[in-house]
Amino acid sequence: MNTKEQQVAFEGSEIWFLTGSQGLYGEETLQQVAEQSQRVAAALDGADAVPVRVVWKPVLTDAGAIRKTMGEANEDPNCLGVITWMHTFSPAKMWISGLDALRKPLLHLHTQADAALPWATIDMDFMNLNQAAHGDREYGFMLTRLRTPRTTVSGHAGSPRVQARVGSWARAAAGAAAARGLKLARFGDNMRNVAVTEGDKVEAEIRFGMSVNTWGVNDLVAVVERVSDSAVDAVVAEYGDLYEMDADLRPGGDRHHSVRYQARIEVALRSFLEEGGFGAFTTNFEDLGGLRQLPGLAVQRLMADGYGFGGEGDWKTSALLRVLKVAAQGLPGGTSFMEDYTYDLASETPKILGAHMLEVCPTIAGEKPRLEVHPLGIGGREDPARLVFTAAPAAGITIGWSDLGDRFRWVANEIDVVEPSEPLPNLPVARAVWEPRPDFETATEGWLTAGGPHHTVLSTQLGADELTDLAEVFQTELVLIDADTTRRSLAKELRWSAAYHRLNQRL
Repeated sequence: MNTKEQQVAFEGSEIWFLTGSQGLYGEETLQQVAEQSQRVAAALDGADAVPVRVVWKPVLTDAGAIRKTMGEANEDPNCLGVITWMHTFSPAKMWISGLDALRKPLLHLHTQADAALPWATIDMDFMNLNQAAHGDREYGFMLTRLRTPRTTVSGHAGSPRVQARVGSWARAAAGAAAARGLKLARFGDNMRNVAVTEGDKVEAEIRFGMSVNTWGVNDLVAVVERVSDSAVDAVVAEYGDLYEMDADLRPGGDRHHSVRYQARIEVALRSFLEEGGFGAFTTNFEDLGGLRQLPGLAVQRLMADGYGFGGEGDWKTSALLRVLKVAAQGLPGGTSFMEDYTYDLASETPKILGAHMLEVCPTIAGEKPRLEVHPLGIGGREDPARLVFTAAPAAGITIGWSDLGDRFRWVANEIDVVEPSEPLPNLPVARAVWEPRPDFETATEGWLTAGGPHHTVLSTQLGADELTDLAEVFQTELVLIDADTTRRSLAKELRWSAAYHRLNQRL
């Protein structure tokens, strides 16, 4: 089964392939342009690295056709974005109104029909047909003049490297589409007196398209109380098949009631989210209303199904998790809500131990999760059920979302998830241990200097390429701490970025 066949979330979605030329060349040449551009589109469509269909559209040769096609792309719910290629020379003034109208992600592909030149037979007919080398420069100038957000990819469409980059952008485009239609339900408000989980929800809707609103936690409690025993039985049966658990948690056991109540919360939460069309949600242990347990296992399983989540009312992280879940569909590894908790500074290579009270997604698990029930020690409710596991070793990334007042900033750090230095027999929560790049001191000092939050999304499915493309689509600042980062380079980047974003603010 190839990658496309695994992309349930991408089913029905497509990227439009638009080719630029002009009528000057005559019908015979334009027919050759069409045939060759169909070949290029087919190469991308057939690539496993590109997770959605690439749909070729007729060659564009005048401003009216360009504007009409861009408008159709905006209105087609299946179109995630457009790829543009100037096969010959397409005078860029023709593209102004169309590019100005486009509201979906744009990739400028700088390629040509064939990788090799037929040196012995090249004549002027060949040169007139194969002009992308300067046709794309004309078009690239106009994109820059218009300040058009885009990703630019250069190379032959048959190259695995090019296909991987186009696939990365397509995933970013899918994440952007998820953000534009996202409804997020907050059960209660933010944790009291916490700063970084706050944010401007109006600006988030303007820039990202997501709708963030609050529901009373007792609205959820009312749904919990209506859940049937048969629905609970069905979910509990799934638990028994999927997870390790002690006999006293299974049906008939002394503590089975704790598991059943978490199953009841799961059924209710899923029903509430599905009926309301929500793709993400938050909870807050300070505002549990009539809930007898903090949602733990229920949240973990909903995240595993692709829902966004943020603890303590953190809607920004919840939305970001949903966007990255969509972008990561079908890739190996996992993507989860995360929080930096504590450090192992005695190791030769210092490590970060991340967890949360209960809510870490089992998609990052390295072993079969255990379903356990333990006291929480916070919130003053019954002992909640949760999945306990350690994240699988893999290269990954953590990313957090901060509101700086005048703009949003994403802060990301490339990491290596590793095994814990020693077993953790007394830590009854899901957790991940990682080594940040380039090293502990540079990464943590850089994160703190950049104002990165304590809640993050940890992904071993996505990396810097997808995040860079997403940040470009949303015109959002991305501070990336990677293997090449130094304190000096990061300090310069933050100063330059602050100046740029202040100068670039809308009047």
